[in-house]
This record gives sequence, structure tokens and C-alpha cells, in this order.
Amino acid sequence: MKLIDIGVNLSNNRLYADAADIISRAQQVGVEKLVVTGTSLKHSRIAIELCQQFPDQLVCTCGIHPHDAKDWNSETLAELSELILADCVRAVGETGLDFNRNLSPKKQQIEVFQQQLELAITHNKPVFLHQRDAFDTFHSLLKEYRDRLPAVVVHCFTDNKKALFSLLDQDCHIGVTGWICDERRGLELQSLVKSIPSSRLMLETDAPYLLPRDLTQKPANNLNLPEYLPHILQAVARHQSKAPDQLADETLLTTRLFFNL
Repeated sequence: MKLIDIGVNLSNNRLYADAADIISRAQQVGVEKLVVTGTSLKHSRIAIELCQQFPDQLVCTCGIHPHDAKDWNSETLAELSELILADCVRAVGETGLDFNRNLSPKKQQIEVFQQQLELAITHNKPVFLHQRDAFDTFHSLLKEYRDRLPAVVVHCFTDNKKALFSLLDQDCHIGVTGWICDERRGLELQSLVKSIPSSRLMLETDAPYLLPRDLTQKPANNLNLPEYLPHILQAVARHQSKAPDQLADETLLTTRLFFNL
């Protein structure tokens, strides 16, 4: 059984120093490749450096997370345009809107999101998107650009039925994390996941965040790692009433096509 983790924050301080060990342990459980998430210029640079160190195991995204939109300036677009030219960069992002924490002003989040969508169109790259408590604005903006974008994944989906079907209607891919393993917050996702077609479903840990709550043996540091992706696969398969091997094959194909692997 082979898997690809489409969302790993390997440049995060909690993971970076142990990157080689993290990659090795993931491979031991069948997670053959990781997509490293770029969330700022700094972390996008690090993501590319990691891919250069581990070219057979890693690819990455490059982008500016809505939390970091406040740092966008006239030079950011130029540098980001250069970064995404690297062969290992398979999508623009993580970009989008986050009105839950508003670590950047809403207006600036919107402007930075639009500029990155335009960048993806210019370079014919898929986009790796984040949305939290901003769906109406997010959906409206995405609708303006969707026909010109080659592919879209909304990562770490935790929203409701209306949001899911609206995204599927726009031919978006959906990333599912260990949120589905949460007996408190994940109940709605558990009921919705069966509605995601196999051609639009991808799996991710969002490591080091979102450690699955139902792990039998939790790590002492509560650090989520790509090696837990098979656990997420098992949960998704259970709620889709599928054999894990079948789901693994389906998501592997979908992910390879999306990221051109």
C-alpha cells in the first residue's frame, strides 16, 4: 500500500531538524512521498531546499498563507514568481482566507489571495488553498478565477455540506486530514466524506498539526507526523465503506495526477 501526504509543514521548527528521520519513518509505513507546504517566502525557500536534499521523496508548494498576508509588499510577488519556477514546486500556496483569527487584515488577505491566483494562472500551476470562517468571500473570489486555474485543492477541509458541494461543483479537489478522527469536531466531516468522489479526494496530515485524537498510542509531544497518514486512511475508508487498499490506490492516482508526480 502506497500513500502520498499532500500537506506536511516540514519547514516548521518542530520538524525541520529531524526531516531525514521523519521521511524515513513515513516511507517505512508506505508514505512514499510528501508535499511540503510553503506558507511564506521564508518557508517556501526552505521547502525548496528540503526538496533539493531529498529529491526522490519530496515536492513542495510555494505561497503566502493568509496569516502572513500582512507581510506582502511590492517585492513579494517578484520573489514568489521566481521561487515557483523550481522543478520541485508543484502548486502555488498555501494561500486563501482565514477570517477566524484575522492575523492579517481581511482586505489584505483578499488582495494577496487574488494575486496568487493570478500567479498560478500565469504559470499554469495548481493552487493549494486554505479557508477558515471565510467561505462566502473565498467561494466568490475562487469562482472568478476557477475556469483559468488548471487545478484546485482546498486542503484540510473542515466545513459543512453546503461548502463541500459548492467546491465540488467548481471541480475542486478536497484534502482530508486527521480532523476526521476527532470524535468532537469531526462528526460532520465523517458524514460528508462519502460524498467526495475518489477522483477529487486526497489525504494529508498537516503535520505537525492536527494529531489524530483517536490514536491508540499518542506521542508524548503530541507531534503529528506523516507516519500517521495510514491511520487517517483507515478512518476515511471506514466512513466511505471502502477497503483501505482500494482507497489507497484511488488517492494515490488522484494525487499523482494533481501534482504531476
